[in-house]
Amino acid sequence: MADTPAVAGLTPQQWDSKFYTEYFQKSLFKREMGTSENAIIQVKEDLSGKPGDSITYALVNKMSGAGVTGTATLEGNEEAIDTRSQKVTVVKRRNAFRVSEQDEAYSAISLRQAGKTVLMNWAEENTRDRMIAAMASIDGVAYGTATEAQKDAWLDNNTDRVLFGAAQSNLSTAAPAGGATYDHSGSLANVDGTNDKLTGSIATVMKRMALTAAPKITPVTSASSGRRYFTAYVHPYTFRDLKSDPAIIAAQTGVSLRMQNEKLFQGGDIEWEGIIFKELDDIPVLSGVGASSINVAPVYLCGAQALGYAIRRKWWSVDEQFDYQDKKGVSINAFDGIEKLRFGTDATVETDVPKDHGIVTGFMACVADA
Repeated sequence: MADTPAVAGLTPQQWDSKFYTEYFQKSLFKREMGTSENAIIQVKEDLSGKPGDSITYALVNKMSGAGVTGTATLEGNEEAIDTRSQKVTVVKRRNAFRVSEQDEAYSAISLRQAGKTVLMNWAEENTRDRMIAAMASIDGVAYGTATEAQKDAWLDNNTDRVLFGAAQSNLSTAAPAGGATYDHSGSLANVDGTNDKLTGSIATVMKRMALTAAPKITPVTSASSGRRYFTAYVHPYTFRDLKSDPAIIAAQTGVSLRMQNEKLFQGGDIEWEGIIFKELDDIPVLSGVGASSINVAPVYLCGAQALGYAIRRKWWSVDEQFDYQDKKGVSINAFDGIEKLRFGTDATVETDVPKDHGIVTGFMACVADA
């Protein structure tokens, strides 16, 4: 009895090769991913072929001492190097489909070919969703499951890199939880639908916060021009408000032509004072948390090493046959982890008092179209 062959192009070797190419071409974050410390999403594959459940990201803070001059003695006056670390845990994740020979024969389309497409889409969306969730996370806890006390503690540690609406004065101290100084929910309630829409001037405030934070957030340097940029991910409604700002409208004349050779820039983006704004429709909306119960959405202004993408093994496929080869299945698998990089700032315990390393988070009005 002859075996039914696999549909052409669905064998693991052919599919995996094509999948990797299409997957990275489609990724909304492909321009921000890289292996160097200059990348917004720093990719590490240190576990490939090695045992272990996590990859460590290291931070070496800059030296701040004055050094010595002239004939002064340097021996005994050396400056200690301040190092910090964060572990990103990797786990295996997978999904699959299978189809019987009869169903494949009855179908007007190739179910296995269709299954290949939806698996590829699932893998891409899964990675994208985890990156967005990592940006929103509260000290490693998903934003939606973090308690008010956890959000308040996070806000206390990150007041120099969190902005509610147009002004830092929107920070609220009303009834914070867990002994914190600042109140996250109270601060959100200060965001209104008139003054706290995203504008160029608010974006400039976020940039200044990044450059003056302690420690500061490092912009990414373009390899092609040497210019330094931050990248901001924005919900469509917030992006709409930014585009309607007269200052932004005036500034965009000629920007697309000037920026077309920048690898960080693509059609539809807005560039303003060294910030590249990217519209991202999967950013979650915080419903009814603002003033007069308006919706609020985060804006993530990202510099270098905002996220860590730890990979033990890249996405790969597995073919399987069941029930005397009557049913054929394909799975897609990955062994990785994605987290917002945060390093401790405590003088004694290097992981205590963590701060988001590469992100300024803004909370802006996000009112739907009338």
